[in-house]
Amino acid sequence: MKQPERLHNEWETTDFLMAQRRLERVAAWMKLDPNTIEPLRHPKRSLSVVVPARMDDGTVKTFMAYRVHHDLALGPGKGGVRFHSGVSLGEVAAMAMLMTWKCALMNLPFGGAHGGIRLDPAKLSSSELERITRRYASEIIDLIGPAEDIPGPDLNTNEQTMAWIMDTYSVNCGHTVPSVVTGKPQSIGGSLGLLQSTGFGVAYCARRAAQFANVTSGSPTVVVQGLGNVGSVVARSLHEPGFTVIGVSDVTGGLYDSQGLDVPKLRAHVDSKGSIQGYKEAQVVSNDQLLELECDILMPCAVANQIRADNAHKLKCRIVVEGANAPTTPEADAVLDERGIVVVPDILANASGVTDGYFEWVQGLMRLFWTEKEVYSRLTELMSKACDRVFEVSTKSKVSLRTAAMSLALARVVEARRLRGLYP
Repeated sequence: MKQPERLHNEWETTDFLMAQRRLERVAAWMKLDPNTIEPLRHPKRSLSVVVPARMDDGTVKTFMAYRVHHDLALGPGKGGVRFHSGVSLGEVAAMAMLMTWKCALMNLPFGGAHGGIRLDPAKLSSSELERITRRYASEIIDLIGPAEDIPGPDLNTNEQTMAWIMDTYSVNCGHTVPSVVTGKPQSIGGSLGLLQSTGFGVAYCARRAAQFANVTSGSPTVVVQGLGNVGSVVARSLHEPGFTVIGVSDVTGGLYDSQGLDVPKLRAHVDSKGSIQGYKEAQVVSNDQLLELECDILMPCAVANQIRADNAHKLKCRIVVEGANAPTTPEADAVLDERGIVVVPDILANASGVTDGYFEWVQGLMRLFWTEKEVYSRLTELMSKACDRVFEVSTKSKVSLRTAAMSLALARVVEARRLRGLYP
């Protein structure tokens, strides 16, 4: 008898299936029982909502929006909110799964969550974005809360977005609830150092990876793809201790100087002009050319799926440090591993952002705030311990850093699920 074709779930898009394959590969390497892994192959819950909002011209438009919980065995959900015209349920579900592993690897008391609204923020006014954000917050209000799910900023969202969500939630509760979100402005409970924390952690991982890969140059060469909140901090944080930043890019294009870019001067140009366009003291290159520049460390800090099977064999770096989420596809991973290129995975490299979000959550619950020195001291300690664990497993088991990091994260989640049991 012919077996019926399996129906695909709504979230099983390319992004989610890539995240799922990574889980399955590591689970197979760990020889885990398929019955143990099966619940982790899917989101725990997903909510799709239609967000209506009145535009400045008086018309009413609707926007698709989502909030997904992947796994909550370790604690309440934690994950970003993104605004982008390509947001889909599958993309959000993939990000929620990624957050599960990121939080578990860093030993944070959170599970993985994520959300987003399908819109182009560049085409909307600030007042329109506020109305859309507040309506979105009210639509997902049953899922979020300090003990349920704590959103934070992600692609095209910022501290103002988080302030609107916090205020909407607080108005509905009748009192201020600062720990319902992270990434807020400092004046209403945000943590010191949060805006720079992800870039700080990515740069820290790059320095550790250079040691791990035995890069002996006194001034390792670096290429940074993406000069946003993460990439700009990475470039500055590596330039200051003597790394040579030879290439950078933003949405308008790329720049290259084999002798090293003057990062402070370039930063001043970007602050003044809004992009790297028009900077005369470097060679202009395309994004594809930037990724293929010869360097010690390549740092994709822009968007997902930048290193793929079709270009992974062209890379001329010794190390890839993933500042962005999922910039390398599973197929590219296999190519890079075969070529001996060390890849510091996103769940380790950019985990400092969610770690500082955890600090903000704790400070909000305690109503006791830390100094910037305390924040960075705690952040460095946790990042150092995570790097030590991942490098040790990689060396001992002779596996990639991604496999090592994923195995540590998955083991923690599986243990939590085993202890909690399967109800009923």
